[in-house]
Amino acid sequence: MDTHCYAGYLVPPYYDSMLAKIIVHAETRGAAIARMETALDGISVEGIQTTIPFLKTVIQQPEFRDGRTHVRWIEALLARGAASLP
Repeated sequence: MDTHCYAGYLVPPYYDSMLAKIIVHAETRGAAIARMETALDGISVEGIQTTIPFLKTVIQQPEFRDGRTHVRWIEALLARGAASLP
């Protein structure tokens, strides 16, 4: 996890929407996805909306798990109501 935030950090009213990024890797795609699920489950952010629920939904999609995504895949996911953004 790469972030400038810390426990007790107060997010200013005008902030860059990327407060942190998580990068995972593993021997297989499935193992990397499992690590990402664990990482997302372990994050706690209070006081602002995050995209964590959206990301959890994305990585649970069969197309994502199988690597069958494309540049407009997120747009299609949102359009069919399978996910939503805060």
